[in-house]
Amino acid sequence: MKTHHYIFLTTALFIVLFYNENVGLNLGILGIVYSFLTLFRTSEKNRTKTFAVLLVTSVLSSVAFAWYGDFPSFLAVVISLLLLSYRSQNRRMKILLLIPVFLVNCFTFICRFFSFDSWLPKTNTSGLLQKTLAFVLIPLVLISVFFGIYSAGSDHFASVFSDYELDLNFWQLLCITILGLFIAFNFWNYSVEKLIYKQNHILENDFTEKDKIQKPTYSFLDLDSERMSGVVSFFSLNILLLFFIVTFNYEQFYEVVKTPHQLSEETHERVGAVIMSIVMAIVVIMFYFKSNFNFDPKAGLMKVLVKIWIVLNAVLVISAMLKNTEYIFSYGFTYKRLGVCAFLILSLVGLAITFIKIQIKKRNVFLFNTMIWFFYGTILACSYVNWGGIITSQNMKRSDFVINYHLTSINFSEKYLLKYAEEKHNSQLRKDVLEKVKNERSETFLSKVFYYETVQK
Repeated sequence: MKTHHYIFLTTALFIVLFYNENVGLNLGILGIVYSFLTLFRTSEKNRTKTFAVLLVTSVLSSVAFAWYGDFPSFLAVVISLLLLSYRSQNRRMKILLLIPVFLVNCFTFICRFFSFDSWLPKTNTSGLLQKTLAFVLIPLVLISVFFGIYSAGSDHFASVFSDYELDLNFWQLLCITILGLFIAFNFWNYSVEKLIYKQNHILENDFTEKDKIQKPTYSFLDLDSERMSGVVSFFSLNILLLFFIVTFNYEQFYEVVKTPHQLSEETHERVGAVIMSIVMAIVVIMFYFKSNFNFDPKAGLMKVLVKIWIVLNAVLVISAMLKNTEYIFSYGFTYKRLGVCAFLILSLVGLAITFIKIQIKKRNVFLFNTMIWFFYGTILACSYVNWGGIITSQNMKRSDFVINYHLTSINFSEKYLLKYAEEKHNSQLRKDVLEKVKNERSETFLSKVFYYETVQK
């Protein structure tokens, strides 16, 4: 099939799946269809291991959305399909360039769409098809558009056709058609501007030969002075960080026990400070090791001090993680507390990648090229796992279990709440949960979220 066939086919599928429907199973179906059509369309040379992984994650993300239908799974579907489409045609371009490519194509959609010669086939159309297009299709589209405009502006005009009312929501159909065409066109017919393509070499992980030349960064500071400033700075920062770790852990583990509210505020403030400290630490390291110091034979001491600083920062993160874990054990699981764990784990990963960057002499962009995959993996983990169920199943073991919070603020906890209601003989809770499940099950087939179909009454 040609590009225009994919565009028209998936636009028609979008209309069929989403007309008069809410978002649910239909988006999962659409994602799976897009995934396998991309596989069918991708040339053999572009079917790399990365492409294969993205194909699997795209299908799994689509299934996850059909199952849960929440925002994390929606985000996973969108990102997975965008990465899959990008990798199917650009196996050597860096993933970071997907963002400008996506934005440019969205803003240039109208211009590119009406450049019909660039994406529609240049063939001799048969006489019958020409007449059908000229005398039927084009006038029909124009009449439909202006009929909707005039009907909205005049009740008398609309009433003339009241006896011939069709069970058709014109505006919804028009909006769905435009949205489906927008998605299909940008997915199957996106372009990479030359200006963006030329920037690909900037995102390479390895240094070039000119980066290895020993030269000062600034004209007002010679190389020896710059190297010594790095040694003094990192030595001082190690002493400062060591002192901070001691005071940080004393405040966390040895001070007088405070109220849950005070502990919550202080925990979040300290975690925020830790994460900011890690970000700044990585930025400082990137500043000193952006080029020639990676290959400077006299920078051995500075490298040792930097590695010590990375290890001390890791100790700081682990301390914050232990306190957050203690906080969870004391007061239960919440989305925020799990989110804190995720951010701290990503901070550790960032420090580890920074250590590797220095050890194997990679450019700063290596951090971004690598970390983007870990962020993507985090999104997939959020979409595939029923974190709401985990939170409820663990918290219901506690004596201070708050029923209403888990019923209204925690997603996909219904199975565990029904189990809890049965154990505690709480008929009101059972009634409320079943009412919520009933409302979700009342959706039409294409709008269903399959999770609720598995909740036993």
